[in-house]
Formats: sequence, C-alpha cells, structure tokens
Amino acid sequence: MYAALQEAENAFEEGEVPVGAVVVHKNKIIGRGYNQVERLKDASAHAEMIAITAASNNLNSWRLNDCSLFVTLEPCLMCTGAIIASRIPELYFGSFDPKFGACGSLYNIVEEGKYNHTVKTYSGLMSDESSRLLKEFFSKKRKKTNN
Repeated sequence: MYAALQEAENAFEEGEVPVGAVVVHKNKIIGRGYNQVERLKDASAHAEMIAITAASNNLNSWRLNDCSLFVTLEPCLMCTGAIIASRIPELYFGSFDPKFGACGSLYNIVEEGKYNHTVKTYSGLMSDESSRLLKEFFSKKRKKTNN
C-alpha cells in the first residue's frame, strides 16, 4: 500500500487528483499507476486503469487471476469493472469515496454476486495518509479558485 501512496504523491506533484495504484503478483509489483486524466486528456486515465494495463503488459495476459490490486482510493464504476474483467481476486484500498465509490460507498459491485468473478475487498489500509493527501490537494485547488 505504501507503493500505491507513493504513486498518489506523483499525481499530487503533477496537479492530478492524488490517487495511486499498484498491481502485485507473487509479492512483486508488476504494474504501477497514478491519475493522469489532465495530463493525457483522457477520462479513463485513472490510477487503477494504468496499473492494470501495465500489469497485463508485464504478464502478457489480460487475466490477472494471481494478482492483488492496491489503490489509495475506493475504485469508481469504471475501474471496478476493469478489476472484475481482468479477474483480479483481491482489492485493497485506503479511503472510501462517498461521491464515486463502487466498492462499498455508492455501490458494492465487487460483492453483489451478480458476476462470474468475485473480488475479496479490504478497505482502510493507510486511509489516514490517503485522505490527508486528497484533502490537501482539494484545499489547494479551492484556494486557487477563490483567488
């Protein structure tokens, strides 16, 4: 989770919403990502999507059945869909996202049991650190808007 937080800090430094993700396979990070929506001008450039793509390239397979995803913020609908589609069996995330979260906040798609793949989900890992980074980011954004 610490590596995902480092990715979130990269996003923060680039003026992106500070969310980071890593995919782990056999205790080794095989995919990293942080939000790059503004940089790439791409609404799908979320940390999870970038990390999943990197991991798939690393393993040369879209199936990530032996992998775990660590992300600093609860995944949205799009990212949750990608987690299910790529067959990731374990998801660990830091903070809940009450506005967009699809793994416990607004929805709980990963545990609904409506899909042929389920994802064991663990929340609250380094939640304070993740929340602090997000709060600092949005506080700075509001100050710029008000000036």
